[in-house]
Amino acid sequence: MKSSHKLCLVALVFLAAILLSINAWAEKRIGVLIFSDETRYIEAAKGIKDKLSEAGYTASNTHYIIEKSGANKAKAVEIAQKFTSEKLDLIIALGTSSAVILAKEIKDVPIVFSVVYNPVEAGIAKSWKSSGNNTTGTTTDIPMMKILDNLKLLRPVRRLAVLYTAGETNSESLLRDLQNIQAKAGISIIPVLITTKEDIDQLLPEVLRTVDSIYISGSNVVNSQIVTIVNLTTKANVITVSHLEDLIEKGVLLGVCADPYTSGRLAGEKAVKILRKPGLTSFQCLSPPKKTSTSCSRKCCAR
Repeated sequence: MKSSHKLCLVALVFLAAILLSINAWAEKRIGVLIFSDETRYIEAAKGIKDKLSEAGYTASNTHYIIEKSGANKAKAVEIAQKFTSEKLDLIIALGTSSAVILAKEIKDVPIVFSVVYNPVEAGIAKSWKSSGNNTTGTTTDIPMMKILDNLKLLRPVRRLAVLYTAGETNSESLLRDLQNIQAKAGISIIPVLITTKEDIDQLLPEVLRTVDSIYISGSNVVNSQIVTIVNLTTKANVITVSHLEDLIEKGVLLGVCADPYTSGRLAGEKAVKILRKPGLTSFQCLSPPKKTSTSCSRKCCAR
C-alpha cells in the first residue's frame, strides 16, 4: 500500500513538472511601450529582446506587441489601457514616462523597465531594495560625483547650469542629485527651467555668459533641441555634459553613461526569470555597468 502511495506521489510530481514546463514554453505575449525613437530606448529594447531570444523566447513561441508613444504622454496612457485587454504575460517599458504610466495603469501583469533614471523617486518602485509591486528593471542612475570629477578633468568648473523641465521626474531627480553634492564638489548648480523649445533660444544665450558648463538632463523638451544647444554652447566655448549616450552621439562633449544595450540585457535577465516563474510579482531594481564616453565639438575637445 505504501509503495502504491509512493508511486502516486512520484507520478503527481512528474505530472506537475511537465505542466510547469509546458506553461513555461507556451506562446508568450509581450507588450512593449517605447516612449520615443531616441537611440537609448531602441538599443535597450534590442538588448532585452536579444536576451529573451538567447533564453529560448523566439519568434516561434513569443509574440511581441510593440507600441511607440512618440514622446506623447496622452498617447502612452492610451497604449497602457490597450495593453490591459491584450492578455499579456509581460510588459516592457522603455523610458521613465512609459514606466510611470504603465505602473499606474496595470497592476496584475509583470512590468520590466529600462532607461529609467530613478524608479523610486518616479514612484515606479517603493524602494531600491525591492519594488514592492509588479515592476522591476534597470536604471541609468550614475553617481553625480563621478560625472563632476570627469568634468573637472576637462576644465576648472565653478558654475554648472542644469537644463531641466518641471514635471519630468527623471529631469527633476537629476537636478536634485546634483544640488545635493554641489557643496562637496565645490561647484554651484544653476537650475534653468525649460518649458518649451522656444525657451532654449530665449534663455540659453544669457545663461552661457555666466556659467562654465551646461548639463543636459533627461528632459524630452531639452533633448529635442540638442542640435541648437550644441551649436550655441560650441560658439560660447562652454562644455556640455550628460549621462545619456545618444546625446553624446549628437554632439554633447562629455558623457558618463550607462550603456543602453547592456542595460537592456540586464533587464532581459529579469524578464526571462519572470516568464519561467509565473506569479512572481515583486522584484529588485538593477543598476547597469557604467562607462565613460566623450564627443568632440568644434572648439572644446576631450580625448
